[in-house]
Amino acid sequence: MAERRHLFHIVDPSPWPFLLSLGAGIPIPVGAVMYMHREDFGGFLLLAGALSWLVLAGLWWMDIVVEGTYQGMHTSAVQAGLRLGVILFILSEVMFFVSFFWAFFHSSLAPAVQIGSIWPPYGILTFSPWGVPLLNTFILLTSGITVTAAHHYLMNGQLRQTANALFMTIFLAVTFTLFQLLEYVEAPFTISDGIYGSVFFMATGFHGFHVIVGTLFLTVVTLRVLRGHFSKTHHIGFEAAAWYWHFVDVVWLFLFVVVYWWGGK
Repeated sequence: MAERRHLFHIVDPSPWPFLLSLGAGIPIPVGAVMYMHREDFGGFLLLAGALSWLVLAGLWWMDIVVEGTYQGMHTSAVQAGLRLGVILFILSEVMFFVSFFWAFFHSSLAPAVQIGSIWPPYGILTFSPWGVPLLNTFILLTSGITVTAAHHYLMNGQLRQTANALFMTIFLAVTFTLFQLLEYVEAPFTISDGIYGSVFFMATGFHGFHVIVGTLFLTVVTLRVLRGHFSKTHHIGFEAAAWYWHFVDVVWLFLFVVVYWWGGK
């Protein structure tokens, strides 16, 4: 192998991006549309596509972990590029949620005559923000504190304390998800109840999906901490998970203030 004279990582050819694009572009969207239209095998196709996508993504991420942890490919220059990639990804996620807030404000600030020119629309019984939504706010804010504590412990080389703080973060994340599921089960309206139901369940539902993704992210990071993959100076995977989790926290704060408190009056 030729001697490397630069800090950058020339990535080897990999089949995972191509296979993942096939999984994300064919069975998942097609299965989702079939499922929503109650077509035969729609749910099966969606589930099979999602599971295959997770397996392929896991194989790809395993390659990245091996490159960074065991092969020493993640030099300072590569880590800077990865951090920039994570930041750009989170910015794209911000714009994703901006679309939901835009739809909410468009409909609530100037309610159309079709919904009675009032907001919330007539007949919609909204959630009290001071019940489960407020409790979930405290839960997520606390999880933000625990993941920050985990970062502090990691920077001090205290791996056991880091893992414990991450376990607490994961517990809080699962608790949040269970409370949101309970809220959905007892909701007095559905996604089919006009613009309010559509925007509410799309915004909070996609946030819940991001919470689940963040929980899986933190779980993988915790396992890597237990296996000694991170050090004080090399923990880009942990940083990515922590940044993503703080993004989830901030989005929930906007949802609580805008959708539950201001928009539910």
